[in-house]
Amino acid sequence: MKEAVEKLKSLQVGKVIENEPLAGHTTMKIGGPADLFIEPSSIENLAKTMDVIKEFDLKWTVIGRGSNLLVSDMGIEGAVIKLGKGLDNLEINGSELTVGAGFSLVSLSVQISKKGLSGLEFASGIPGSVGGAVYMNAGAHGSDISNILKKAYVLFEDGSLEWLSNEEMEFSYRTSVLQKKRPGIVVAAVFSLAPGNREEIVDRMQSNKNYRKDTQPYNLPCAGSIFRNPLPDHAGKLVETAGLKGHSIGGAKISEMHGNFIVNAGGARAEDVLALIQHVKDTVSDKFGVKMETEVEIIGRKS
Repeated sequence: MKEAVEKLKSLQVGKVIENEPLAGHTTMKIGGPADLFIEPSSIENLAKTMDVIKEFDLKWTVIGRGSNLLVSDMGIEGAVIKLGKGLDNLEINGSELTVGAGFSLVSLSVQISKKGLSGLEFASGIPGSVGGAVYMNAGAHGSDISNILKKAYVLFEDGSLEWLSNEEMEFSYRTSVLQKKRPGIVVAAVFSLAPGNREEIVDRMQSNKNYRKDTQPYNLPCAGSIFRNPLPDHAGKLVETAGLKGHSIGGAKISEMHGNFIVNAGGARAEDVLALIQHVKDTVSDKFGVKMETEVEIIGRKS
């Protein structure tokens, strides 16, 4: 590890920090240290970073703004690559956007709505990055990334960079080909939007944002939706009907506002959240015979 750190620093790829606590890099404010934390300052430096990781045979994990993520209390082995500053560029060409993976999805939706471009209204309250949103096909309010993505620029583990079309991304509900079939890092995306009435677009976006504010507990540290909707049922409704709203284990608590959110009510550990997730799974299975699957990504060392 020491040699890898020295090489990354000599290449000036960006921030390179050992034993960086990840609680400060997740929206749930939970997570132990990364053995090695790297925030590349450009796509080129990301590619150099991957070369070093491959050279030293390091395990690697990628994060964006840390939403939809639960990091183990034991931290993460190997390298954690954060896509942030340096990969947050935006280029607008008519109704087509080329966006860096580190760009905030909320910020993007706000900027684009003011330009009279429609298609991103659904994203106005999703607290993640563009890269993470493409990776997991983020969505809300009846739409998702698959409806607007033209292509994604992906860095694969062997160091190759490739544009994948919408079809090649193999999108489905909250998933893409990158999650299991072809592991890779989204470094940029091209979205195809549609011209529209600026006032109507801004109103729709604001309405979506207000709905999320009124029904979801983003005033407390959380990771967004914990469970996938077991269609045709809705996860939050099942949790509520099971009488689990407000139930807590340690510092983790099922939100009183929305049954599909677990909040960090103060001092929560990942093990608290995991225990609460298991309790929900067991209770909903016993009461309704429904299998609940997590939407939040759970990563890091096993305790």
